[in-house]
Amino acid sequence: MKKNDVIMIGIIVVIALVALCLVNLYGKWNTKDAQAVVTIDGTEYGRYPLSEDRTVKIESENNGYNLLIIEKGDARIEEASCPDKICIRHKPIDKTGETLVCLPNKVVVEIENGEEADVDASTN
Repeated sequence: MKKNDVIMIGIIVVIALVALCLVNLYGKWNTKDAQAVVTIDGTEYGRYPLSEDRTVKIESENNGYNLLIIEKGDARIEEASCPDKICIRHKPIDKTGETLVCLPNKVVVEIENGEEADVDASTN
């Protein structure tokens, strides 16, 4: 490798690190009023701000349940009655658009920013 190759690799690494830091900062800034929106079989069950630590037991119609933990600005499923427990093994979520899904219990937890969109939804 020549000296210019090493310099070019160094510049690319620095640019990649700066881009990664900016993406993480934007994600945290964009979700400052974030909420965990819980739905069961497409029906909204509740909205919980990520800024308040809490434990929510989500009970579905088929006697299934999920235990949602909101702590330190993120949400995770700690316990579930489903047989496969995939939802428990998922990493905590905290950014707008991220989801936790438990298919057997038909539970979806999605992070939303909580701000109203500027688009008018009426069709006059």
